[in-house]
Amino acid sequence: MTWWRVAGICGALGVGIGAFGAHGLEQTIDPEHIERWWNTGARYHLLHSVALLGVAAHPGAATGALAPRVAGWAFVVGIALFSGSLYVMTLTGITKLGMITPLGGLAFIAGWVALALSGGAPASSGEEA
Repeated sequence: MTWWRVAGICGALGVGIGAFGAHGLEQTIDPEHIERWWNTGARYHLLHSVALLGVAAHPGAATGALAPRVAGWAFVVGIALFSGSLYVMTLTGITKLGMITPLGGLAFIAGWVALALSGGAPASSGEEA
């Protein structure tokens, strides 16, 4: 699967999940929880779906270079852990799930660092930071 497809799938899910929070949960979930947890998860979900487009456009993505692979997987893991934990916390009220959220944040940071270290170009030795 290409990073373009991953970005498209993550983006579509982000829009759908955001819309569900805005229209499907308003009668059953505390509005403060929707705003604080669900909307934060959806915002980071969509932001990192767009970041995945940057991964797909990275010059090394087509060759399987390390930096875009690390960045892409870090963003996907970040969406799952950060946004996913906030979604589940909103739906269940289990606030202990908030302990998982920072791990997703660290994954997001790792993805951005991988992109920064790559300099946007494939390494001449075939390896990237």
